[in-house]
Amino acid sequence: MFYESTRGGMKGVSSAKAIKSGIAPDGGLYVPEESVSIKLEELQGMVSMTYQERALFVLSKFLTDYSLAELNDCIEGAYQFPKFDDKKIAPIKKISPEISVLELWHGPTSAFKDMALQILPRLLVKAVEKTGETKEMVILVATSGDTGKAAMEGFKDVAGTRIIVFYPEEGVSQIQKWQMVTQEGDNVAVFGMEGNFDDAQNGVKEIFADASFAQELEETGFQLSSANSINWGRLAPQIIYYFSGYVDMIAQGSIRLGEQINVVVPTGNFGNILAAYYAKTMGLPIKQLICASNENHVLADFIHSGKYDRKRDFVRTVSPSMDILISSNLERLLFLLTNRNAQEVKQMMETLTTEGEYHVTPTVLDLLNKDFFGAWCSEEETIASIKGVYEQYEYVIDTHTAVGFCAYEKYVALTGDKSTKAMIASTASPFKFSESVCFALFGADAIAQMDEFAVQALLSKKGNLLVPVGLRDLNQKTIRFSEVCKSVDMLRKVDGYLKKKGYSC
Repeated sequence: MFYESTRGGMKGVSSAKAIKSGIAPDGGLYVPEESVSIKLEELQGMVSMTYQERALFVLSKFLTDYSLAELNDCIEGAYQFPKFDDKKIAPIKKISPEISVLELWHGPTSAFKDMALQILPRLLVKAVEKTGETKEMVILVATSGDTGKAAMEGFKDVAGTRIIVFYPEEGVSQIQKWQMVTQEGDNVAVFGMEGNFDDAQNGVKEIFADASFAQELEETGFQLSSANSINWGRLAPQIIYYFSGYVDMIAQGSIRLGEQINVVVPTGNFGNILAAYYAKTMGLPIKQLICASNENHVLADFIHSGKYDRKRDFVRTVSPSMDILISSNLERLLFLLTNRNAQEVKQMMETLTTEGEYHVTPTVLDLLNKDFFGAWCSEEETIASIKGVYEQYEYVIDTHTAVGFCAYEKYVALTGDKSTKAMIASTASPFKFSESVCFALFGADAIAQMDEFAVQALLSKKGNLLVPVGLRDLNQKTIRFSEVCKSVDMLRKVDGYLKKKGYSC
């Protein structure tokens, strides 16, 4: 299997090289040159497999220059108990005859990003070895809250790597912030920044596009790479859990082999739902992909109209990991829907940069609407969804998963399609957003005058839930990183950190 850039500048790239580079030299994203398919009889065989065996089966289809032994080594190191607090790794919970919840937050940082970021460092280290790379890898990350912590947890103290994370200072929850600023590891650096996630993401892209800086790094023994979902090594592992969830639904008797399901994904940067789309193209019986957005509903609008328009007010919400107006992974979908027309995709991305919007053709819009349904939820609807799910199913969800439930209800109301079983991706533990969850469940008076850690304890007591190990006692840990910068200073911060660690240019 070889990879090509969505902007046409690279073809015939091995998976190891694509993972090592993160982003293509022309600014595009790497995608497989060929399609992959999994037959129904192969799906049946996956029912009796462990999550680790399912991961090996799926990844071996895409990462063909890795040996099975190499892949198995990466998988066994990434997905193990008690690093993941459930032996099924991504368990499926049936909460009603129609609805099953795919819990993706049982990893060390209690968010779905662990599903990919526990294995990416291992794939990257193998990629460096396989390509004969001798330079130290500098992992550069923009985060809306969860990716940064999960990436640092995956890369901390990994030989031959350093990781630098930028997060919006006012755009993450208190728990997310504490997770990042107390991060351990001798090879990590964290910077808050003024602005929102899109500012951080654009700043990271500009650093990657700075040829002179890349040359300076190369001359001093460094190479930039990414742990954001623009890296194929992040996206490929996310495909696994949709297959795993489906065959677990078969094992539980919720569906029969070959029965179509709807998949609901709370969506910001489009990577998580894109992984579900890849699973569908491979043969996973998915009827509709329901793209759930919060009040930053650029994706829901795009799915309905075919116009992507980031020229709108940015809204800080109770689901901050979805507070995004520029969804980078959408570029991969556009490449596929335009029949791999790299020039057309490049033009759309350039237009987005210069004019803040682009339009797809009617043909592409028809293809988009065939597979995707977009819905968005207000803050009030999100809070109501948390309360409603708890009252109806005695199940506690976080704010992002609540957006997914809300969007699913809107889909059913509009289409009447309640008979198709639904898999809702639950992307974070409710304890990562305990203040909003407790406000929804118990009211404002119950949490008045409490800090987020006291609220966390309240949720544990009243909800009869254990606080995940990775979220306990964060306020007792030492704050290691407190620096805040402007987006225009991001490159200088990267340069300064590397100089402090012994790099000079």
